[in-house]
Amino acid sequence: MEQFGRIEFTNELLSSLRTPCYLIHENRIEDNLKWLKFVQDDADCKILLAFKGFAMWAVAPLVRKYLTGVSASSVNEARLGREEFGGEVHVYAPAYSQESFGRILKYANHIVFNSPSQWKTFRDKVPAGIKAGLRINPEHCEVDTALYDPCAPFSRLGTTLQNFLDHIDSFDGISGLHFHNLCELNSDALERTLNKVEQKFSFFFDRISWINFGGGH
Repeated sequence: MEQFGRIEFTNELLSSLRTPCYLIHENRIEDNLKWLKFVQDDADCKILLAFKGFAMWAVAPLVRKYLTGVSASSVNEARLGREEFGGEVHVYAPAYSQESFGRILKYANHIVFNSPSQWKTFRDKVPAGIKAGLRINPEHCEVDTALYDPCAPFSRLGTTLQNFLDHIDSFDGISGLHFHNLCELNSDALERTLNKVEQKFSFFFDRISWINFGGGH
């Protein structure tokens, strides 16, 4: 019999569970979190939990022991991050409505805008305590399945270099950049993408204080 936290993981336990349900091995989650904390400390970076991949608030006390914060994409996810997980709450969405944006401001530490037009719409409402960022599209594909590729041709996720340059005079107040083009890929894909980001957008790096490498690792 295997130990499951403080509960004996037995056939009797399994047969008593009402399904559907998730059974979580806390020790194994903590082992993974310790690896992430090692990378976070060794690379001097911040690692965020993306709610679109895992949003189980029952393990929030464990997660917040190791990770800096969470990545949310809606009002309810931002609220979940603030009230259950603590730490930093980073929010990105392809578009914000007037109503949702006002509610997000209650929870977010960072807000990333998908386009210059979204930034221009809401920039006057962003208080000084919240860091604003812009999602960029490096126009570099790594994902095999086009449906899951944020950098596929005609994608509206993120701002291409040309669009970025067309609106660069409006970016006062933008303190960071965000890119994301991976889906279940490894560090070599991230390295190639980062090279493209540097080639295209490094001229702007002296105006920002942070950059978010996205997820899909």
